Amino acid sequence: MASSIQYAVIGLGRFGSSLSKELTELGHEVLGIDRDEEKVDEMSDILTHSVVADATDEEVLRSLGVRNFDCAVVAIGDNIQASIMAAILLKELGVKTVVAKALTDQHGKVLEKIGVDRIIFPERDMGIRVAHQLVSPNLLDFIELSKNYTIAELVVSKRIAGLTLKELDPRARYGCSIVAINKSEDMIIAPTADDILQENDVMVVIGRKDQIDDFESEAIR
Repeated sequence: MASSIQYAVIGLGRFGSSLSKELTELGHEVLGIDRDEEKVDEMSDILTHSVVADATDEEVLRSLGVRNFDCAVVAIGDNIQASIMAAILLKELGVKTVVAKALTDQHGKVLEKIGVDRIIFPERDMGIRVAHQLVSPNLLDFIELSKNYTIAELVVSKRIAGLTLKELDPRARYGCSIVAINKSEDMIIAPTADDILQENDVMVVIGRKDQIDDFESEAIR
C-alpha cells in the first residue's frame, strides 16, 4: 500500500467530512479543522486529529503546524471570503499542495489566480472520488459501483509500459480486472491477454477498492 501522507482538511461540512473520512480509511493522517465545535466533535473519533479553529487566522494555522502537512484542502462550504483567505495563508505558509473547493466559477478563478494547486467543484467531484485522486497520482477517475466494487481509470506508467496484460496479470495478482484500454488512437473494449500497454494509455479497471489501491500503488507507480 502507499505510504501515509498528512492531510489538513479545513471545513468539516458534508464535502469536507466525506473527503477526510475517506482519506483516513485509505490509511492517511488527517487533521480536521472547523469553527463549529459540533462538527469537530462528530469527527473526533474518526480523524487522526480534529480541532476547533479559525483557519483565516495566520497565527492559528502556524500554531497547528499546517506548513508541515503534505496537502491542505480548503473545504469551507458557505463563505467565499474565508475560503480565499485560508487558501492565501496556506500558500504563504508554504504548504506543499493546496487544494480548494470552489462554490462558483468566479470563486474558482480567484483561487486559480492566488496559486491554488487544484480547484474542485463539488457538483462535479464527490468527496470520495477526490480522496482517491489525491492519494493515487495515476488515478484519473473513480466511480463506486456498489458498497464493495468500484471502477477506476488508471494511467499506464513507465514502469509497466511494454508489458502485455498476460505479463501484468492484475486478476491473479490483485484480484482486479482490466476491462478496457483507452489508447490515443483507439479504445479497446475487453482487451485480450496479448494486448500491449503503452505509456499514458488509460486502463479501465474493475474490482474492490482495496484491490485497485494495491494494484495502483504496488504495480503501477
